[in-house]
Amino acid sequence: MAERPARMSPALTAAASDPVLAEGAGQSETPDRNRCPYLVVRDPDVVREVLHRPAAFSPANALVAVTPLEGPALRVLQRVRFALPPVLASNDTDTHAGIRKVVAGFFTPAKVAAMEPRIRELAREAARSAADQLASSGQVDLVQAVAAFPPAVVMLELLGLPVQDLAALKRWGLDSMELFWGWPDGNRQLELARSAADFYVWLRQLVAESRKAPGRNLFKSLAEHGLSTPEICSLGYFLLIAGQETTTQLISTTLFRLLQGSTPVGWKDARSEAGSASMVRHVLATESSVPTWRRVTAHDTSLGGGLVPAGTEILLELSGNPVTSEATPMSQSVSSTAVLRGQSTSRGLVFGSGIHRCLGAKLAELEATIVVQEAATALPEVQLQECQTDWIRLLSFQAPRTVTIRSR
Repeated sequence: MAERPARMSPALTAAASDPVLAEGAGQSETPDRNRCPYLVVRDPDVVREVLHRPAAFSPANALVAVTPLEGPALRVLQRVRFALPPVLASNDTDTHAGIRKVVAGFFTPAKVAAMEPRIRELAREAARSAADQLASSGQVDLVQAVAAFPPAVVMLELLGLPVQDLAALKRWGLDSMELFWGWPDGNRQLELARSAADFYVWLRQLVAESRKAPGRNLFKSLAEHGLSTPEICSLGYFLLIAGQETTTQLISTTLFRLLQGSTPVGWKDARSEAGSASMVRHVLATESSVPTWRRVTAHDTSLGGGLVPAGTEILLELSGNPVTSEATPMSQSVSSTAVLRGQSTSRGLVFGSGIHRCLGAKLAELEATIVVQEAATALPEVQLQECQTDWIRLLSFQAPRTVTIRSR
């Protein structure tokens, strides 16, 4: 496969923390095959091999916009000096290990375990509020009522950052995910770019304030490590999305499938921690919020018994999703998509593997388990308002937009 042209100008190449990120109005349809011009890798052993050979399979394209940004959108970003140099998830240089170590210090097993009471407090409060809303109005959307905000609060508190502007952060996160992982046309790109610019200006101010703030926080620690403001903003831009929005989406899918009754675990079973945890693990293995991730070959190399030319863009399947499910061998498809076949990957790879494995994996699974358990406990006799719902469908992110319930 020939090397594809750059997706964005170098100054606008996206970068962030290690994997985790999702959305878009107008992106509910499953993408057609022409939108998936990648070498799709489905076999778990081959996926793992790619992730464990970063010198051959670079992460440089992991956060590049799927749809090339047009001039008007680029100019909006340039006006606010929007710059996202490679720092963590897309960093293939020897600076990666040191930066990752700084970020990992905020996600240690001890710190995650210490957050459990706070996670349960937030989840229980949200679930009770959802029950009150259901009683007063007859229906409630669990995505907004229980899934949206607890992960955002937990992430900010864990990173030592102020808990503020949550509604705006959620909106910015969804817009940025669509901008970088969706297929927006020119007009939609312009709307999304304006949102991304607002987010970036807000973030730059937060970084400036955090560098001077008392106590320990992630941005101050990164500055002490030697990162510049643009580099800190680059990491923070997607971390403030990845650290909470993909968890919201994992919770949303878990709630929807539970209420739909299409899984081995039932709604009543999810009232126990064991039942809820089992359901979260099921969703992670079958349709996680981050079903695919990208790599690009740095040089001609072998993979799966064949030669992969330099510049080949690779889409790694981490769990079930519509983007790769219909992919066919190159000779049978107009999309120039090839598939390294094999059985679908399992939960063991859903958070990645190797030096770029998601630092928030344990936190995300813990949060999802607790939020789902508290929702099932506070809302014992409910059912879906509609068995069908609109879905976020992006290259690397998926979840139901709404999970609206009513009393039985």
